[in-house]
Amino acid sequence: MPIRKVRVEVVSGSGDRYMITFEGHVTREKALRLLDLIELLGGMPGVHPELSGGEPSELSKFDKIRLIVERHFPLTWFSSREVQLAYEREFKEPISLSTVSTYLSRMVDRGILVKAGAPNHRRYRMIPELARSLIPTR
Repeated sequence: MPIRKVRVEVVSGSGDRYMITFEGHVTREKALRLLDLIELLGGMPGVHPELSGGEPSELSKFDKIRLIVERHFPLTWFSSREVQLAYEREFKEPISLSTVSTYLSRMVDRGILVKAGAPNHRRYRMIPELARSLIPTR
């Protein structure tokens, strides 16, 4: 993996400005720690308050799956099976693989995710916020 340089600027709600520079081998673990730090300093754009503020029982299955994807897979490719396992672990309720696949497909249609691979080896990834803003709405 090549050495990368990541620079992030965060402006908190009170107007404080933080600049974070990370140089080295970027792994999923390190990127998630960086995102945790950003969230502590001033929040992250793209995190939906309506998803994080409500009781889990009040959220629709679509919203729960979207929340799982945003929390557990913000930067990496993932499968519907991985989402199913994370969903069941977090919400302590079963969900079928076909239901997860249906909702992930709807997220692709809405421009939230991209998909790759053959249907039996399908992988998904979140579209970055900047790229999402460039996608024309239907």
